[in-house]
Amino acid sequence: MKLKKHIYAEHFSDYEIPFFDVDSMFIMWHGHYVKYLEMARCAFLEEIGYTYDVMREKGYGWPIVQLNLKYVKPATFRQKIRVKLSVVEYESCLRIEYVIVDLNTHKKLTTGSTTQVAVDINNGEMQFQTPQSWRDAIACYQGFRPQTEK
Repeated sequence: MKLKKHIYAEHFSDYEIPFFDVDSMFIMWHGHYVKYLEMARCAFLEEIGYTYDVMREKGYGWPIVQLNLKYVKPATFRQKIRVKLSVVEYESCLRIEYVIVDLNTHKKLTTGSTTQVAVDINNGEMQFQTPQSWRDAIACYQGFRPQTEK
């Protein structure tokens, strides 16, 4: 039996696939999907007020240490898509799961996940717990759902 993951926060970002992201068959090149995950993540971070600029000001870098993608169906030129972002871990790292769907039909196009860790900018040491400033920022997000003890 697979346990259901707790989702602490969700965010949605909508985009239209431009010409410069597609190949000669008008299919989005596989490498560009990562860009859409990043744009959705930046939109979420902007909404909670904890952008990459703030991370740096607080003394931390947040490198991606793991990236996974599963291509289900290709996105195409001028297709309108929605990137659904779900935060599934925020205390030991930032783990986000993504689902990209066609905005009109809601058919799944791609799934993926990223894991980022906090690294102290001064000494390069990875943090085994995310900084308190990050935990406070996400806990103040209007859509934050803390996990309740069972």
